[in-house]
Amino acid sequence: MTLPVEGDVRLVATREDAERAAADFAAEHVVGFDTETRPAFRVGQSYPTALVQVASARAVYLFQLARADFSAVLRDLLASPATVKAGVGLAEDVRQLGKVFEVAPAALVDLGALARAHGVERSGVRTLAALFLGIRIPKGTKTSNWAARTLSPQQIAYAATDAWACRELYLRFAAMRLVPTGADAAAG
Repeated sequence: MTLPVEGDVRLVATREDAERAAADFAAEHVVGFDTETRPAFRVGQSYPTALVQVASARAVYLFQLARADFSAVLRDLLASPATVKAGVGLAEDVRQLGKVFEVAPAALVDLGALARAHGVERSGVRTLAALFLGIRIPKGTKTSNWAARTLSPQQIAYAATDAWACRELYLRFAAMRLVPTGADAAAG
């Protein structure tokens, strides 16, 4: 199944790639934001965030945190009050990223919390994408090894779709006037 990501999917591998991504983010009012972590199957076992996905209007950028130090670009994006970061479960994503590098987030909009505030009980990315965008996101790749040195085409498609869907959901919610305006819009 081909997933509906619009624009390019870019694996960020070099400093130049990261600089291009940062320039794209600086031009955006809203980006879709998500993270993936290698799953833990034993009680008490956990792993650091392995992948950060950010969707702009032009591309989805995948940052494999073990490949290079992308903390400056991601820290600047997360701290920018001018760019809304839209996602589901953002508080946990940011908390986990804070274990990898210092984070001072601004302008976060948790789409799941926003949906719940408007009476939608199940508020994960997959459910919201089905309800509001009319797309189905398969979850089979969710529990794969996100810390792998090389991501599979299925992992790349899944990760890119999650971030892309978050940006599209924010735009749909804004069009439906579900996103608060002013300072409240940036509340995470």
